[in-house]
Amino acid sequence: AQRPGTPLSSQEYQQFFTSLRAVNRASTACHLRLLYGCQNPRVQRLDEHENHGAIPKGSICSELPGTPAFPSFCAFAFYRCTRRRYFIKV
Repeated sequence: AQRPGTPLSSQEYQQFFTSLRAVNRASTACHLRLLYGCQNPRVQRLDEHENHGAIPKGSICSELPGTPAFPSFCAFAFYRCTRRRYFIKV
């Protein structure tokens, strides 16, 4: 069992994105995020699922070289959506 708020492992990410693997599905999830924001219950459930049941608080570091820390998981998720880099992880 992982600690709530920690990112998924690579294997867990594969399972998490199984339903979103097609770009159009990931794009749909991003569209919901852009329309309703991070406070939307559906968006929060996705974020919680992606992070072992709890959305991380505080700044987020990613695996992106040269990218500074993001101020929140929400900001990181918006970055992924706006750049169409759906499958990068923290």
